[in-house]
Amino acid sequence: MNLADLNKVALAMVTPGKGLLAADESSGTIKKRFDAIKVDSTEDNRRDYREMLFRSQEAMSKYISGVILYDETIWQNAKDGTPLVKLIEQAGAIPGIKVDEGTQALPNCPGELVTVGLDKLAERLKKYYDRGARFAKWRAVIDIGSGAGSRGIPTMTAIRVNAHALARYAALCQAAQIVPIVEPEVLMDGDHDIDRCYEVTQRVLNRTFQELRVQRVALEGMILKPNMAISGKKCPKQAPVQEVAEKTIRLLKSCVPAAVPGIAFLSGGQSDEEATAHLDAMNKIGNLPWKLTFSYGRALQAAPQQAWSGKPDNVPAGQRAFSHRARMNGLASTGNWEAGLEKQAA
Repeated sequence: MNLADLNKVALAMVTPGKGLLAADESSGTIKKRFDAIKVDSTEDNRRDYREMLFRSQEAMSKYISGVILYDETIWQNAKDGTPLVKLIEQAGAIPGIKVDEGTQALPNCPGELVTVGLDKLAERLKKYYDRGARFAKWRAVIDIGSGAGSRGIPTMTAIRVNAHALARYAALCQAAQIVPIVEPEVLMDGDHDIDRCYEVTQRVLNRTFQELRVQRVALEGMILKPNMAISGKKCPKQAPVQEVAEKTIRLLKSCVPAAVPGIAFLSGGQSDEEATAHLDAMNKIGNLPWKLTFSYGRALQAAPQQAWSGKPDNVPAGQRAFSHRARMNGLASTGNWEAGLEKQAA
């Protein structure tokens, strides 16, 4: 492991003003997105859509530091035969790869999941590195129980096994000279309030860093991709932007060592503007030991998907929509976003 090189890639991923495009939707997930815009989820359509994003010169060169790809996408070529990874590199961004293989039910823990995919991961990482990937992503999913009597979820079992798998994955990545994005996602699907989210996320992050240390993962050569401290989607009282920002910063300061180069938030089902506003408010607080940026999927792609709608004539409109969202989040990553900028574009 060459830690200096890993650290260099990690710092490039959190370059101020830039963030990560999570274009790593599984075939099942992108089918749902395409169904919503009435587009068939064929391999060619998936390729054309992603090629549109990667050829968005303004967005990719100015606001995107790296792209998380799905296994299908990393091997695909653009219509003119250029490998999609080359398009990303030509724009000055870093190709990355999602390496987990989804989730399975966790035995003896009803309603909870564990992420799988560690078998043969070392061999897969070598192939991905040869193809151009310089970072990887593994997502653990932690649910907060909904309704009465749900305090038992997440169990400590679910937190521990997922933290353990994240750390094993991260160690394998660093051995393969690939920067691991460590993503322990506490879902925002329930009816919990922001304080319950804070409490669960704190337990998850503490356990994750404990496991990373046990497995000798070099913190300088990784990126953390956490959820924000935020109200559950079904909670009747939604915490305002400033409260989300302040509590998330407090949470991270209590759990995340300063050696970690950067934190790239997931959007986790927030609306486009919410995800941008929250990131901006955190960066406006400032004086942080790590860089704070975005690693958004839906919050960067919902608008361009809608504008494109599978029609070749709509590619310029799709690229404009993508560039706008990328720019807004780029500004938020330095604390320079304002709500008025959204209205100007509209």
